[in-house]
Amino acid sequence: MVFLRKVRTASGATAVQIAERRNRRDVVLEHLGSAHTEAELAGLMQAGREKINAGQGVLDLGTATSTSPATITSKQSRLLLETLQSAWAGLGFTAIGDEAFFQLVAARLIEPTSMSDSARVLAEVGIAPVHRSTMKRCLARIATNDYRGQIARRCFEHAATSGDISLVLYDVTTLYFEAENEDALRKVGYSKERRVDPQIVVGLLVDRGGFPLEIGCFEGNHAETRTIVPIIRQFQARNDLADMVVVADAGMLSAANLRELDEADLKFIVGSRQTKAPGDLANHFHWNGDAFTDGQLIDTITPRHGNTKPSTTKHRKEPVWDAEEHPGHWRSIWSYRSKRATRDNHTLTAQENRARAVIDGDASVKSTRFVKTTASGRSLDTASLKRARSLVGLKGYVTNIPAATMPAAEVVSSYHDLWHVEQSFRMSKTDLQARPMFHRTRDAIEAHLTIVFTALAIARHLQAVTGFSIRKIIRTLRPLQDVTISIAGQTITASPELTDDARHILHRVTH
Repeated sequence: MVFLRKVRTASGATAVQIAERRNRRDVVLEHLGSAHTEAELAGLMQAGREKINAGQGVLDLGTATSTSPATITSKQSRLLLETLQSAWAGLGFTAIGDEAFFQLVAARLIEPTSMSDSARVLAEVGIAPVHRSTMKRCLARIATNDYRGQIARRCFEHAATSGDISLVLYDVTTLYFEAENEDALRKVGYSKERRVDPQIVVGLLVDRGGFPLEIGCFEGNHAETRTIVPIIRQFQARNDLADMVVVADAGMLSAANLRELDEADLKFIVGSRQTKAPGDLANHFHWNGDAFTDGQLIDTITPRHGNTKPSTTKHRKEPVWDAEEHPGHWRSIWSYRSKRATRDNHTLTAQENRARAVIDGDASVKSTRFVKTTASGRSLDTASLKRARSLVGLKGYVTNIPAATMPAAEVVSSYHDLWHVEQSFRMSKTDLQARPMFHRTRDAIEAHLTIVFTALAIARHLQAVTGFSIRKIIRTLRPLQDVTISIAGQTITASPELTDDARHILHRVTH
């Protein structure tokens, strides 16, 4: 009986042979080829089965009828490419009409690497890469033809039809360069990664599901608080918007920012610093001390400048914020959670132990919290520690949205959607490797960020459709390749066997 035989070679490949069982021994009739991947193996097995079943040539059972093995002529991760192309078209990015731009975005999604190495990535999945010079010219076209603006408008249209853009989330991050010298863009500044290298500051605006809407690049020493208003104004002007809610963390809490957002008739929700709690919650501390109940919300007012509000301890009830009645104040909401209190207490205990170690000389640091230095030496700042203990479990929020429009619980819930923009930044930094380590000029860096922004939109779209991260989608579909094999003068194409995850992805993308 003639059958297919698989043999592991010394190089680690799998040889596929046509063999016959004779006198309790396997006699090789023909060697078809060696496979290095599951896709190649599937192709060779399929080719062997078709050759046996069709009786290619007349097999003389004593010798092989063909001396030329099967040859793999092409491989393509067709399912992966169709998935990416479907997302590209679904988001309206085909309007760009630049194959090189699509290839750069696809390579960023499949395996982030340098522009030069992108050709290898594309070839491995079955895309004929454009010439490197074409890619370089594409970087220039990204700026001159305003690809970012076109992509941003398509992203807005997608978010407007499939989600909710009445509330947008904003955050910033820093991307560093391993460069010795600063220039007009790459400057040393406050680094979220605590580095002293030249860097850039990147601001990202997303919808409440994390889908990207706008991106901006600033000098490395640009203050974070000065990035939000330009990005918001750019987003408004691009899409002719007037009414929406902007959510940002406490890092954006500056009097100038809040005033400008308010003057632009925009609503905002920003995190408040815990140090403002004693002033905002003077009533509560006067009548209740530092006692709170789990889940308690206190809706009050906070001064636009300074840390204390007018004394109202004569009345136990907190004032209800009104723009006309309290022109020098914003609405302030404080939330208490027992789990947060436990976590805060644990952190304070660790900081107290560290402070005591510094005071005792067991630890050497330049400065640490709760260490008071006087002429007589170092001592524990018990007053500051006691004050910090009284504020554990509290989280504050500042807004200009009236209570009649949005209840306190909804304000808190909307703020907590910020994790979506943080996740988008993590996706950009890890899955898409946003750090532009191979670029030096401002135009090239901006073009790189446009590619990352576009890739992030596709990644977020596919994640929303499939429920899988872009990393899992790539890992699932990339190995599933269609293989074309030439054998005995004939060409055979073998399709991969789908996994359960692959079926799930393809079903969600096509329905």
